[in-house]
Amino acid sequence: MDLKVNGRIRAVDADPQTPLLYVLRENLQLNAAKYGCGLGQCGACTVIVDGQAVFSCIVPIQVLGGKEITTLEGLGTIEHPGPLQRAFMDEQAAQCGYCIPGMIMRAQALLQKNAHASDAEIRTQLQSHLCRCGTHARILRAVRRAARLMQSGGSDSAVNP
Repeated sequence: MDLKVNGRIRAVDADPQTPLLYVLRENLQLNAAKYGCGLGQCGACTVIVDGQAVFSCIVPIQVLGGKEITTLEGLGTIEHPGPLQRAFMDEQAAQCGYCIPGMIMRAQALLQKNAHASDAEIRTQLQSHLCRCGTHARILRAVRRAARLMQSGGSDSAVNP
């Protein structure tokens, strides 16, 4: 089966019932999405499919033919991070980092639809993610910072929080 992941068509040899998370990690070596609960309840595995944030642990690859799949790796690189990645680094919004890739992907889906999201909208969007790190205020600041960067079309990390 062919999957379009991060803008590239990738041939995948896996059972059609295989959850996307396993294909990303095991077949494509894209390890940002994490296995958390396996039930679509924690958010650690979140990726974007056709503009929608989805739990990749419960989506079988058979329903993804012809759809655009974006993982954290598709947002930027270590050398050139995307606005959300840069903002999370600048705000030091991660501690353990396990839930952060999923949060970034859910925030990305929100900001692609609404670059002027309110704090309440950001909180609502991220409420499905389990996180016990205690960096929630920093995460909110990072998403607001990234929204400003996306609105201005820039990637300068010197934007005021």
